[in-house]
Amino acid sequence: MGNFTKQIMGTGYILAVEDSLVQAKQIEHFFKLYGINYQLYANAEDAYEAVLRETPELIISDIIMPGMDGYQFCRKVKETDGLSKIPIILLTSLQDPQDIIKGLQAGADNFITKPYDEKYLFSRIQYLLINRESRFSGGGEMVIELIFRNQKYQINSDKKQILDLLLSVYEAAIHRNDELIETKAKLESVNESLLRANQDLEAFSRTVSHDLKSPLNGIIGFSNILMDINSSNLNDESKKYLQIIHQSAWSMSNLIQDLLDFSRSGIVEIEQEPLNLSEIATEVMNEILLRDPARKVKIDIQPNLMAKADKKMITVVLNNLLGNAFKYSGKKDFSEISFGKKDYYGQDLFFVYDNGAGFDMTQAHKLFQPFQRLHCPNEFKGTGVGLSTVQKIIEKHSGQIWAESEIGNGATFFFSLGN
Repeated sequence: MGNFTKQIMGTGYILAVEDSLVQAKQIEHFFKLYGINYQLYANAEDAYEAVLRETPELIISDIIMPGMDGYQFCRKVKETDGLSKIPIILLTSLQDPQDIIKGLQAGADNFITKPYDEKYLFSRIQYLLINRESRFSGGGEMVIELIFRNQKYQINSDKKQILDLLLSVYEAAIHRNDELIETKAKLESVNESLLRANQDLEAFSRTVSHDLKSPLNGIIGFSNILMDINSSNLNDESKKYLQIIHQSAWSMSNLIQDLLDFSRSGIVEIEQEPLNLSEIATEVMNEILLRDPARKVKIDIQPNLMAKADKKMITVVLNNLLGNAFKYSGKKDFSEISFGKKDYYGQDLFFVYDNGAGFDMTQAHKLFQPFQRLHCPNEFKGTGVGLSTVQKIIEKHSGQIWAESEIGNGATFFFSLGN
C-alpha cells in the first residue's frame, strides 16, 4: 500500500462519512491497515465543509444518514466548481433498484455493498484513483431519460462513469447472490438443530426459576432467621458475613428474575429513565469485590455518567462487563478496572477497561455468540452466555457494542445507548 499511496495519492487523503459507530471503527481500521491518510466524519454537513477546506483524492460515504443523506452529499460535491472530478463511492445495502437510479442521478462513481470485503474496497479505490483522469477525457457526457415505476428520471453523467457504476452494481449483486445461496444452504442444514435447541431453551427457562431461585430463597430465608434470633450471639465479623450472604443471595435472585423475564419475552418492553450509571457501576463493583476481598484492584469509575436507559437491564450489562473485567484481570498482580465515557464523533461512548488476559482480535466475531468462549475453561470459568445477553440489551436500547483487545494487554468494551 505504501507505493500506491506515494505514486497515486501523494500526500493527499481519502474522506469518509459514516454515522454508525461500529461502521466508523471498521473503515478506520481499513484505512490504518492499508496506510491511507484519511479524515472521518459522522455527518455529511461537516464532511462537505472539510471538502471545501481541503480537496480529498476520493470520498467514501454512507447513504442513510441523519440530515443530508449520501445522495444529497454526492450531488452537492459533484455540482460544486472544482470538485466534480472527485471519485465518490457510496456504501449501501442495495435493497431497492431505485438506489441505483438515485446513485446515477447524484453522479456517484461506485457502489460498495455492506458488509464489504476490505480487499475489494481497496481494489475499487485503486481503480478509481488510477483512472480518474481518463474517465473524464474525450468528452463522454450524455443525457439519458428513463421511466421506472411510472416516474421519469434524467441522468446526466459521463458514459464511462455510468458504465463503471453499473458494473460495480452488477458485480455486487452477483456477490450478494452467491452469499444468499450459501446462506440458504446453511440455514436448511441447521434448521432442525435450531428447533431442538429452542425447545431445550424453553424447557430451561421453565425450570431455571425453580432450580436456581428455590435454593436462593432458602438462603435468604434462613439468613433472615439467623439475623433475627441469633443477632445477640454473633460477633461483628459474623454479622458482617451473614449480611453479605443475605445481600448476595438477594442480588442473584433479582438478577435471575431479570434474565428470565428477558429470555422469555423475546420482545422486551424496556422502561427508559434518566440514570446515573456511575452510581450503578459503583454498586455493582462493590458486590463483585466481595467475591475476593484480598484481591488488589484499582477501580476508576468516572463520576456522574448520565444516560437514559432501563435500570434493570443496564444493571445486567454492567454486572457482566465489570464482572468479566474482574475475572479476566484476576491473574495480574495488580488489577486495573475502569468505567468511563468519551465523545466519539459527537456521540456518547461508554467503555469498560481491564488490564487482564485480553483476547485475539481475529476471534472477536465469536464474543457475542451464545456459549462461545475465547479462553479454556480451566483458565477462566464461565458459560459464554453473558456477552450475548449484554448485546441483546444494548440493541434493545438502539445502541451498539464492540470490543478491542490485545492478548496479554487487557480489553476494552465500548457501548452506546442510542440517545
